[in-house]
Amino acid sequence: MHRATISQRRAAFLLDPRAMSSRLLTQIGELIATPSVSSVRPEFDMGNRDVIDRLATWLDDEGFAVEVMEVDAHGGGPKANLIATRGRGPGGLVLAGHTDTVPFDEGKWSSDPFRATERDGKLYGLGTSDMKSFLAIAIEAARRTRDLPQHAPLTILATADEECGMSGARALLAAQKPGGSCAVIGEPTGLRPVRMHKGVSMEFLRLLGRSGHSSDPSLGASALEGMRRAMNAMVAVREQLEASHRRDDLKPPTTTMNLGNIHGGDNPNRICAHCELQFDLRVLPGMDDAIVRRDLHAAIRHAIAGLGLTMEAGPLHDPIPPFETPASAAIVRAAEELTGHAAGAVSFGTEAPFLSKLGLDTIVLGPGDIDVAHQPDEFLALDRIEPCIDLLTKLIAKLCGGPS
Repeated sequence: MHRATISQRRAAFLLDPRAMSSRLLTQIGELIATPSVSSVRPEFDMGNRDVIDRLATWLDDEGFAVEVMEVDAHGGGPKANLIATRGRGPGGLVLAGHTDTVPFDEGKWSSDPFRATERDGKLYGLGTSDMKSFLAIAIEAARRTRDLPQHAPLTILATADEECGMSGARALLAAQKPGGSCAVIGEPTGLRPVRMHKGVSMEFLRLLGRSGHSSDPSLGASALEGMRRAMNAMVAVREQLEASHRRDDLKPPTTTMNLGNIHGGDNPNRICAHCELQFDLRVLPGMDDAIVRRDLHAAIRHAIAGLGLTMEAGPLHDPIPPFETPASAAIVRAAEELTGHAAGAVSFGTEAPFLSKLGLDTIVLGPGDIDVAHQPDEFLALDRIEPCIDLLTKLIAKLCGGPS
């Protein structure tokens, strides 16, 4: 009798959101306090193993089968993905999030970025919105559903290096892990479901010419003059893409090409022998970004033909493909029903296309706001936490629990 009483009290505690809040906020705080910055600059880049090991311990305690996958990523420390699974069988739901953050602006935060600080109904800290908090929230939702019968597995996935090349997601695709039928990525969307986004590619164009005295253009081959022609050709291609491809459910509704920075030459009285342009290309779902880049390069070569220049072009990082999950997918319909919002689109890139290539119908849905991500005083509104837990528990029950 005594044992049953203790068990009943424990079950009541596990199902009481008020009792959960202290433990959940503690776990969010521990994740925020564990630095895991990803950066293309080696002096800022860190490993993520401390975060992964902490999550692995929590999930092992919750009865998940835990796998840690080493990720080959150049940087400031060891990196890994974590795949934790409860239950067996075909199908199932994956709750996914990345463990890394961007660098922070030292001296511009109102509080310590590595300390979860609560004030004015918000939880401040690096990664609160984007997106360490979601991982702790997903574990909380798993706790609240652990006594449900399961006909399909629940997987909690934590990845490395999303902010800097997505090497963790690429490693998962190469290993064909994890399994499942659908996934939720907890990027900041204000608890509104997202089923599509554009592809993201950052590219360079480098033109090499021949220097000479500026008094006589025939003495050299100007890379800067060539770049002028190249940029005109690029703008013409952009206008063609805008005219021929449009998706009004995206904002902006066309492919974008941003000419971001340019450097060339060394002195006004020398013919420019070297010029480099870096640009950002974002194609619509359904478009093949490789074909777009191929056609763009062909247009540039045609524009600079006969100028005596050498052209080099390519990506600054591995491109992120565009992503779209059909509106008819079960995870989309379930998320729309539970949130009361039609699934839409975002303008930023995520790991969704990689999970989609694994055969997972994927949506992006998390409690944070992208407007406060990647900047000082990033925060998560506290009143978003419980609705997110409630949403995830219902998705788990719908897609993993109950009779098959």
